[in-house]
Amino acid sequence: MRIVELRTLRADGGWRPFSFLKVVTDDGLVGWSEFIEGPWSPGLCEVIAAIGRTVLGEDPRAFARLSAQLHAVTQFSAGGLSHQAIAAIENACIDIAAKAQGVPVYALFGGPYRQAVNLYWSHCGSFRVRDPELFERVMQKPRITSLDDFRRLGEEALARGFKAVKTNPVVFTNTGPMLLNPGFVAQGVRFDRTLDAMTLRAIEEQLAALREGLGRSCGLMLDVNFSYRPEALRRIARAIAPSQPTWLEADVHDPAALSEVRTASPVPIASLESLHGRRAYKPYLQSAAVDVAVVDVLWNGMAEAVCIASLAEAFEVNVAPHNFNGPLGDLMSAHFCAAVGNVAIMEIEGDDVPWKASLLTRPPEIQTGQFLLPTGCGWGADVNEAAVIEHPWRGIEPLS
Repeated sequence: MRIVELRTLRADGGWRPFSFLKVVTDDGLVGWSEFIEGPWSPGLCEVIAAIGRTVLGEDPRAFARLSAQLHAVTQFSAGGLSHQAIAAIENACIDIAAKAQGVPVYALFGGPYRQAVNLYWSHCGSFRVRDPELFERVMQKPRITSLDDFRRLGEEALARGFKAVKTNPVVFTNTGPMLLNPGFVAQGVRFDRTLDAMTLRAIEEQLAALREGLGRSCGLMLDVNFSYRPEALRRIARAIAPSQPTWLEADVHDPAALSEVRTASPVPIASLESLHGRRAYKPYLQSAAVDVAVVDVLWNGMAEAVCIASLAEAFEVNVAPHNFNGPLGDLMSAHFCAAVGNVAIMEIEGDDVPWKASLLTRPPEIQTGQFLLPTGCGWGADVNEAAVIEHPWRGIEPLS
């Protein structure tokens, strides 16, 4: 079996593209993966195409050797786009390897550890604030105009069965609500990464409103990404503690500094979603910097993500997949949750385009706030190319 073609496709994901890689073999087996395109990864399609040309003629079933070979030849530019491109190729090859054996992907890694995984609603309210017209027009979601709307969001999440919700800082101003730079917007950026008293109060009130709507049985998280320095993170942790958050999620490039935040914080700390490879995770785990290590399966590749989870297990740390992705990315993250034992909970978008499930040949099953693990071969579904054509991404077209 040899790889004969690689092709990228994009579908309309509303506020971002759903980006897919198709790998075709000479005996007719096809492997799929999803990858993430954003302002932090310009040109990723082109990098996949360039690296992909070097795997033509390779056996995709030997995905570990193929991935190691690609990492070896990109050592001078390790991480970043190179790592994400290799991960996309590796994940599609893993899909082929599982299909060739007639098993789900998680079976290649010794799973399943579980048949279903608990879900939390990611970016709860965040993008309704950032893109109100899109969410009203396409998704029929009401605008966020007040703290009362966050209370109602908590009630909505509870009614829909989510086990937890995660939001980002929102400040209500005279001109309306504003999402504060959680990694997706330029507005609200403070290059000194400091925190003023007004913003701190707004975060505290936002979390309290969500908690009121959620009640006490549902989990609650706040994600501030790279927005603040350690001093500000400690203040945020103290301010939101009365709302009993499941975790405060924050990213800091210095393991020792993040460890100091965790030591001082009255709430658990989650982080590390932006890292590539187990070597990058190691100093944070050695520094006891996190309570939950967040792992991106699409960025790292399924095999490396499983290795990262095993490393975290050795430090008595649970993991959670970073997953604000499209429909195939949801499946891929679910396979990760099935393949490792130390998974805390799975992230998923609670607000998404109504055609999302149609982009797969078999829609995922979600019941009472749990993602049911797929049982079919490979990822359990392929990309529905006809639906992708029906819902094209209106941005720059991918390379063919």
